[in-house]
Formats: sequence, C-alpha cells, structure tokens
Amino acid sequence: MRFSKAVVKCRVPILILTLLLMIPAVLGMAGTRINYDMLDYLPEDMDTVAGQNELLEEFNKGAFSLLILEDLPEKDAAALKAKVEQVDHVETVLWYDSLMDLSVPMELLPEKLYQAFNTENATMMAVFFDTSTSSDLTMDAIREIRALAGEQCFVSGMSALVTDLKDLCEREEPIYVGIAVALACGAMLLLLDSWLVPFVFLASIGMMILLNLGTNYFLGEISYITKALSAVLQLAVTMDYSIFLWNSYNEQRGLHADNKEAMAQAIRETLASVVGSSITTVAGFIALCFMSFTMGRDLGLVMAKGVLLGVLGCVTVLPALILVFDKPLQRTRHRSLIPSTGGLSRGVVKIFPVILVLFVLVIPPAFLGYEKTNGEVYYDMGQCLPEDMAYVIANEKLSDEFGIASTHMILVDAKLPAKTVNAMIREMEQVEGVQYVLGLESVAGPRIPAEFLPEEVTGALRSGKWELLLINSEYKVASDSVNVQVDRLNTILKRYDPAGLLIGEAPCMKDMIETTDHDFQVVNAVSILAIFVIIALVEKSLTLPFILIAVIEAAIFVNLGLPHYLGQSLPFIAPICISTIQLGATVDYAILMTTRYKAERVGGKDKREAVHTALATSIPSIIVSGMGLFAATFGVALYSEIDIIGSMCMLMARGAVISMVSVIFVLPALLLLCDGLIRATTLGMGGHHKHHTQSNQEVLVK
Repeated sequence: MRFSKAVVKCRVPILILTLLLMIPAVLGMAGTRINYDMLDYLPEDMDTVAGQNELLEEFNKGAFSLLILEDLPEKDAAALKAKVEQVDHVETVLWYDSLMDLSVPMELLPEKLYQAFNTENATMMAVFFDTSTSSDLTMDAIREIRALAGEQCFVSGMSALVTDLKDLCEREEPIYVGIAVALACGAMLLLLDSWLVPFVFLASIGMMILLNLGTNYFLGEISYITKALSAVLQLAVTMDYSIFLWNSYNEQRGLHADNKEAMAQAIRETLASVVGSSITTVAGFIALCFMSFTMGRDLGLVMAKGVLLGVLGCVTVLPALILVFDKPLQRTRHRSLIPSTGGLSRGVVKIFPVILVLFVLVIPPAFLGYEKTNGEVYYDMGQCLPEDMAYVIANEKLSDEFGIASTHMILVDAKLPAKTVNAMIREMEQVEGVQYVLGLESVAGPRIPAEFLPEEVTGALRSGKWELLLINSEYKVASDSVNVQVDRLNTILKRYDPAGLLIGEAPCMKDMIETTDHDFQVVNAVSILAIFVIIALVEKSLTLPFILIAVIEAAIFVNLGLPHYLGQSLPFIAPICISTIQLGATVDYAILMTTRYKAERVGGKDKREAVHTALATSIPSIIVSGMGLFAATFGVALYSEIDIIGSMCMLMARGAVISMVSVIFVLPALLLLCDGLIRATTLGMGGHHKHHTQSNQEVLVK
C-alpha cells in the first residue's frame, strides 16, 4: 500500500521524470545499430562462421557480390570496373582486364573461364569488400555501386539483400507503428467505456515503448525483426494491464469518496494481478533466449524487458495520467459496446459435450497441419522481399543469364600442391549442380602459367595461409538439393584438406536449418515447462496446468496448421517465435477464467454455476485483450511487403482470435468434464463440494 500511495502523491514528479527520460530514450533508440543479416546469429563455433572470419582476417575480404552488366561494350565495362574499384571498402574487382589487356581477345582465356563470366549479351564481375556482409559500410558501398552503374548493372549477393531489406524496413517501420496504434485505438474506442481513455493508454504505453527501444542501446545492436515487431508486440501485450487498472479504478471510485484513495487501492490490486499475469508472458519471451540461433535471444530479451517496463508504466505513469485527466475521463465515459455475455455463457455450459466432440475432431487435422507447416518453412531470406526489389531482379538475371543460383567459397591450405588442388577441383566439378570451380589453377589454365598472373589476381585468390576457390552452383540457397551438394563438397574437401573450410550463403543457410530445427524443440519444451510451473504455482493445482496448456497448444496447432491447408510457406523463424509468443501472451485468458471458476467453486457453487459465472465475467476481458492483440498486429500483417514481418504479424493476429475462441468455448467444457479431478488435485478445493448445496442456498438468500 505504501508504494501505491507514493505513486498517487508523486504523480506530477513521475510524469515530469518520465517525459525527461524520453530525451535519452530517443537518443538511445537512434544510436542502436540494427542488424539485417540473419546469418550473423549463427553460433560462433560453426565452420561456416569460422571460415567467414578467416576470409576477412587472411584475405581482407568480407562481403562478396557478383555484378551482372548487360549490353555494355568492353571499354565501358572496363571504365565501370575502374570506378567500382575506387568505391570505399571495395577490396578487389575481378574481371577480364584483371588478367590481360583489353587489346587481347577474350577468347584467349581458358574456355571454362570465358563461359563462366560471359554470355552473348552480358558479362559478370566478382566484387570483394573489405567489410562484413551486413556492415553499414558495405551497404553504403552497394548503394554507391548501384548509383555508378545505372540500369544496365545488377548487384547480387547477401550484402545486396541486406541493403534492400534495410531500406524497405526503414520506409515501412513508422507506418507499422502508425497502423498498430490507429487500429488498437479503434478497438479500444469500441470495446472500452470511455472515448478519451484509449488516448491516455496509448500515451502511457508509448512512453514505455520508447524507454524499451532506447535501452536497447546497451545491448549494442538488435535485429531488424526485433525492431519491427517489438513496438507492435509491446503495445498489444501490455494493453491488458492498462485496461485492468482502469476497470479497477472505476470500481474503487464507487467505494471511495476521494479519487486519490481509489487510485491507491486500484494500483495495489492491479500490481498483484498484473505481476501474476505478466510472468507467463515474460516466461514465453525468455524461452526464446534458449535458442542457439541467437536472434531468438535478441527478440526474447527485448520483449521481456518491454513487458516488465509495461508493468512498471501501468502502476506508475498510467495512474498519474488518469489522475491528471480524471475530470475529462469521467465526463467522456459511455456504456461498453460489449453486449451481456450471460446468454452465451449459459449456451456454452449447456452444449459442452458437443464442444468437446468438436474439439477432439479438430485436433488430428490441426496437429497434422502443424507438423507439415514446420516442414514447409523457407530459409532463403530473398523470398521475404517483394519481386520488384533490386536484389531479387539481380538474382533472376544471374540465374537466367549465367545459370548461377548460389556461390560457395572454399578455403584450402595454400601449401597444397597444384596437382592435388586440380584433382580436388575435377572431383568437385562432378558433383551434381556444380557449374564450375574457379581457383588459381583454373584461372591460369594451360595457356597462362600461374607465375605470370597479375598480383591483383594472385592476391585475391591466395594468402600466406589459404587459397580461395569459388564454386558456382545452379541450385538455390536453402533448397534440399543445395544442402545435399554442400554435404558432398564438404566430404571431398575434408578428404584433400581436413582443415579446409566451405563457406558462403548456402553452407551458412544449411547450418541455420540444422540449428533452428533443434531450437524449435528446445524453445517449445522450455516455454511449456516454464508456463506449466507458473500455472501450477498460481493455481496450486497439478491438473489445471495440463488443461490450460492443452487449450492454448491446441489453438497454436490450429494457427500454425492453417498455412499448410492454405498452401502458404512461412519464414523459418515464424513457427519458433509464434508458438512461444502465443502461449505466453494468451494463456492469461485461460488463467483469468480458471481463477474465477476456482473462487466460485470454493464459494460453494456447483460446477455448472461456477463455470457459467466464471465465463460470463471473463468474456468481456478476454474479448478486449484478444481483440487488442488482433488489432495491433492485423493491420501490419496486411500492409508489410516484407514477408517475414507480415507472416509473423498475421500469425499473431490469427493466434489471438483462435486462443480467444478456444478459451471461451473449449476451456469451460474441459473444466466441466474434469471438475472432479480438478477438485481432487487442487489445493484448497478438496472438501468444499460437500457443502455446495447449503452454500448455494446462502448465496441465493443474499
């Protein structure tokens, strides 16, 4: 009570302090680096990651791109190459004139090399950067190359993807937040009992979102998915806490003459309820931190921090705002537009056996779809971009003109004899889908002795420790065929050089597939176990955690099963995150109803009356909460051109509705079915059923 009275007393200083904190929060948000490269989140001990580090350390090469030049005369191509070489952080550009003067016919090149870099109307250059794939400096260099080259040049490679992704995200993110705020505000205007209170809620939640985004500065950097989703998710998830405080405050105003006293009591009640409610949500986000693919930790930490800040704002900033604007808030109150729920509640109780049968019938196809969806996810981040993006067009050109869908790189011991390297190259070129392998041996060929090659070429392909080979493949990144190809190439490489490293986008993606498959199982297990323990402690029951988690997990199966039946492919990160977020964010609906059911049952009501009362009183809160989460995410899902953002928001929006429907219809049916078992395994419920007839009569008399 001391805390709540202090909040009421210091309401103006709290608001002033919060507003002052917005200044460093905005600066911190602006100073937080955003990472757009998913491959950066792979564990550091993987060969592919170690290989990338070796490439940067030994060759001073990080990012790699292929430039496709269409209908450009050789002299113009040479002039463009010279300009590209002057771009900051371009380390090497390899093209025909790297080997010999343009006055010498290209036909003098080894045939394989000539065909690798030329078609009838296009030529190709390999560009190496001295900065990493997702470095801001690399992205600046990509933009400069595009500006120099004009419409006849297409830039492929992961750095081009990351650049386009960043530009698109920065254009869309302010609009995401605007849409989420507008639709959440609309939902609150319809479902709450005041025309002004939604704006007060948004002011309070908005300040906590800014604090959360500002404190990300101390994490060093966050992923673009975290940045895009955190504000929307924090708004959606913490809106419930504000609604709870508002309802509690209005209830207390009827009991206390002084509104400050009413608010102190409301803060006390809210703190007890909201802390319990937020624990499951935080547990869901913390479970993401157990992913070895560390983007989960990134999103999990930021969102857990956001929920905790949401709770803090709800019991400090929001009460201060409500007290400051109390008069206009009370003047603008109106009747809630949610109709009476007594009839729906009685109907659900009456037909509960039918609901149970439908529930049992839905589970098998939902689970089958869920399993299939998990096997049909895509890992190629290029798929999440619109088809008119520069990177997507460049990749299509690369595939159409040169038959190249992915490029691998190999680092082999520089001391290996040329004869051994040639034998390895010949064997690798027999692997299905490999177009050719380029190294010093193949560049030199029989007509050009290796010792006569320019320093530009030898320096690009050999260091004191390693020789660099490029492998062009006709298989797409993250496809089953390229993964088989990578395995076969690795087998050959290790036979010739056990310390050799196979790197590039496709090998990294293969590692990502294996890592996230394992992560999905771990995160699911951790989130279910953590939330099981929390529910068991909150409800003091052994059976209720099973029932509540079963209801929400069934809703997750339906949500994640639908993409399979709708013929949709999801980005790989979506099922991992959504299964955890949906469980953590919506199990509260079930806890709310179950807590009331227990209270009614302990109070002496029979099981039907207890479930009816619990359902009737809980439906308005569940609808407001579920529709708030739906509203905040659905608009973003429809608007976003980045499939990974759109897919995750659509799953969250749909998951909120499915969980809401499951709790309103399925949970009451399961409570009625398992009532005897629940009483026998729940602390404090065992003996009360014996006296329920007498207690019911007492309640009726009252």
